[in-house]
Amino acid sequence: MITTHRRACNLCEAICGLEIEVENKQIISIKGDKEDPFSRGHICPKAMALKDLYEDPDRLKRPIKKTANGWEEISWEAAFDLAAEKIHAIQAQYGSNAIGIYQGNPSVHNFGTMMNSSALIKAIRTQNNFSATSTDQLPHHFAAWLMYGHPSLLPVPDIDHTDYFFIIGGNPMVSNGSIMTAPDFPKRMRAIQARGGKVVVIDPRKTETADKADEHHFIKPGSDAWLLAAMIQVIFEEKLNKNTYDFIDGIAELENLTKSFTPELAAKHTGISASNIRRMAREIAVADRAAVYGRMGASVQAFGGICLWLINAMSVITGNLDRQGGMMFTNPALDFLANAKPGNRFGRWKSRVRSLPEFIGELPVAVLAEEILTEGEGQIKAMITSCGNPVLSNPNGKKLDTALASLDFMVSIDIFLNETTRHADLILPPASGLEISHFDITFNTLAIRNTVKYSAPTVAIEEGQKFDWEIFQELTHRLNKKEGACQTESPDVKLNFGLMMGPHKMTLEQLKAKPEGIDLGELKPCLPERLIHDSKRINLVPDLLVNDLKRLFDLEKNTNAFQLISRRELRSNNSWMHNAPLMMKGRNRCVLQMNKFDAETMHIKNEQLVRVKSRVGEVQVPVEISDEMMRGVVSLPHGYGHNRAGIKMEVAAKHAGVSINDLTDELQIDELTGNIAFSNVAVEIFAD
Repeated sequence: MITTHRRACNLCEAICGLEIEVENKQIISIKGDKEDPFSRGHICPKAMALKDLYEDPDRLKRPIKKTANGWEEISWEAAFDLAAEKIHAIQAQYGSNAIGIYQGNPSVHNFGTMMNSSALIKAIRTQNNFSATSTDQLPHHFAAWLMYGHPSLLPVPDIDHTDYFFIIGGNPMVSNGSIMTAPDFPKRMRAIQARGGKVVVIDPRKTETADKADEHHFIKPGSDAWLLAAMIQVIFEEKLNKNTYDFIDGIAELENLTKSFTPELAAKHTGISASNIRRMAREIAVADRAAVYGRMGASVQAFGGICLWLINAMSVITGNLDRQGGMMFTNPALDFLANAKPGNRFGRWKSRVRSLPEFIGELPVAVLAEEILTEGEGQIKAMITSCGNPVLSNPNGKKLDTALASLDFMVSIDIFLNETTRHADLILPPASGLEISHFDITFNTLAIRNTVKYSAPTVAIEEGQKFDWEIFQELTHRLNKKEGACQTESPDVKLNFGLMMGPHKMTLEQLKAKPEGIDLGELKPCLPERLIHDSKRINLVPDLLVNDLKRLFDLEKNTNAFQLISRRELRSNNSWMHNAPLMMKGRNRCVLQMNKFDAETMHIKNEQLVRVKSRVGEVQVPVEISDEMMRGVVSLPHGYGHNRAGIKMEVAAKHAGVSINDLTDELQIDELTGNIAFSNVAVEIFAD
């Protein structure tokens, strides 16, 4: 008998509603759910690949242990015993900080992991805690903490009502939003234009979003903060700022700070003309409703913290913060900020080797390899990784590869034997995808509309499989040396309590009765009540960011090297969807995109193999000559490079490509926040 299941896709931030037909645990069809009030039937190719991921013969379902004779399957009891024994022994010999933890991007897409990983981290008691946050988004949280009082109080564009959408370093046509949960972005963007609005994109590459926008400007990688500071300077100079709020501190100080950032100086740094800088600043200031949004390109650079601060400041001085059609805050059914308190979340300890400060309890992932390889007190001797592939997703992947191979012990919570987990001594695979229930804790708080949805498992797990929350709870129980058997508890219990305590006073049973989801309404103004600062005021000029502003004047103006940037693709999802046959169909997409003029100057032909070399490594990759690229800038997609030895991922191996992170540099960071500066890596290109 064929049954129909409704659920949210948890592969990316868009959380699109799906309608899945199942017969005898076989997936018959996957399509967009037209009844979902948020995604409205929209679906992207990634969701279609959920069938491939569920049926993947390489997916692990039971624990495996590395032995002299290769990988061997062991029981869960033996696996938990081994993990606890090794971790306890290493900490007894070397101290608590001898254990490092890394959580990958899929952690926030898994309900059970989100609800239980923090208890495991607490049980390990280590300061060597790392995650993908400092790979791609830490500046967002840093600016929000300093300005609004909490790292997770992040404003999102109200794109369904805006008249002017200014996008700097984002490509939501591909991502469907990133720190902006916006399923079916293409239709929403066309709606802006249909009502007479305008979409402007700033990016070194003419992205899929830029191609459909009303206006696109190439910008030199890493110079975005100069553009933003100059636009703010224009708004103040021409007295276009709006004194809309009575809970802002620092308006006059910001005006004084930006006086030196003239459009003429900014033009030299950015490559955007002074006249266009002035015009765009005026357009944002006089628009009825404008949303200024920055994402990856603004975040993963040497001035990421400054960029996100100035993006927020632009909304404040133009009167577009907490206003319909501007940048607004959500009112989610499960509000984990309801009882949030202000406090110091930065620099409470520092990394051992490079002395980079922690933020929100984590050290920058840029220091992970050196903390493993550098001998001495506090050296990381063992690692726990959770659903991440840092060898392919973090800078100088080859160095990290070497570092992981040197560990005394490593345990990975993951469904694949991949480029990272091949170094593990033990892999604990959780049930995943269609086998698990799902409630989106994170992305409902970043959505362009207030909605809520609970997804029950689509297919039952096999005997011998465990859910992620069971794995985390069992490990936590053993590491805390608790007596007796671990009594695991479904995350549904905490979820139900959180919903009842939330602003909408809901129950889990109500959500289960509406599997298509429930619309909770459009975003509404909520300031200053929503602010976490004790003062209930916005700090427009935080000292840490103000003091960092002077670095902009040291921005390198000219270089003979090419600047390498990454790119995201619709048919890919970081470093772990390349084993889905549906995603890998068609042309080779792991190519180096290069401007036509640059290619002709170097006598490079389309599809020609070239060597790309940076300070840390070298790769060989075919060229795709493209008018999409700014002169002097080249682009590789992230997530490829499935060519390390010792892994079993057959489809991925056929489409290995090269890893951009064999070129990116762990020493190239935002000096303030510690986030990786992926967006402007200096490389040389050789047409041998």
